[in-house]
Amino acid sequence: MPSDPRGHHLLLRLAALSALAAAVFASTASASELIDRNAANVKLQVGASGQALLSYEARGKRWNVLAWGAENAIAPTTARPQVAFKLDYSGGYGTYKRDVWKTFRNSCRPYSGSELQWLVTACTAADGSHWAVQAWQRMLPNYGLVPTAKQAVWELRLSHWSGELPQLTVKQNWAYRSFEHLFGSFTYQGRPVHGFRTTSTGQPLDTFGRNLYVDTYDSAYGKGWKRENSFLVHKDTGKFCYGFYTHGARPVGAGARYRATIIGPGVTPDVYWESDSLGAYDRDFDLRMHEEQKSFYAGDGLCKAV
Repeated sequence: MPSDPRGHHLLLRLAALSALAAAVFASTASASELIDRNAANVKLQVGASGQALLSYEARGKRWNVLAWGAENAIAPTTARPQVAFKLDYSGGYGTYKRDVWKTFRNSCRPYSGSELQWLVTACTAADGSHWAVQAWQRMLPNYGLVPTAKQAVWELRLSHWSGELPQLTVKQNWAYRSFEHLFGSFTYQGRPVHGFRTTSTGQPLDTFGRNLYVDTYDSAYGKGWKRENSFLVHKDTGKFCYGFYTHGARPVGAGARYRATIIGPGVTPDVYWESDSLGAYDRDFDLRMHEEQKSFYAGDGLCKAV
């Protein structure tokens, strides 16, 4: 029996509508929003209505993405998702049935906010809030391995906030009087940043969890910056601890310097820390930090002073 052509046309129409919906609201992740990868010639504009227009080149074409509807972040909760942008990758046509990007009027002023790492461009809107675009290599493989093309991408991330930035605190000491060690916390507005559900390998399964991405400089992995590891900040406390140990056949990744990057909660910017390594073992300093860790880890059963 021949198929009903009306059904075929209906399926085509539904497919077209699905494609349009995907183009308009392509992202539901809650963080400094991942917009695209390996972008070039990036331009950020913000209109008087509070909508942002992010224009850039990627995958062989020019993109004009409207973003709106989110600022800052909410505290971790199981009652609702984290705040997230509404995104229109059609430049406004999918939302307003017209090419908004062609007549978009920018009212954003030069950026007057705090210093940001990985910054591509930023501006301060008429209402005093800040918008920023950052780009960095989040997907690099752990333990200094050579990345594939997919792992080496530079993610283009958009943020919108007012007031204070999230706080990434990182301290250094030694574990077992031998291995260089990092510990610290991630907070926003004085509260821990953390999620509630993860995979067995520590990948967040909700919109609140965050991984910390640690790089090492001039290490046994080679010259320059290499990814050491990425790991989850802990549920309820937002704390973490990490030792530079051997991992299988890979050497110890201790280096001359360390840096760490973490995706901001909600649509706040991604936050960065960098410091020289401690160098030669200092027993007196290590004993002081050992005592500090005992109180710092209170309430966190996943870390202990060693």
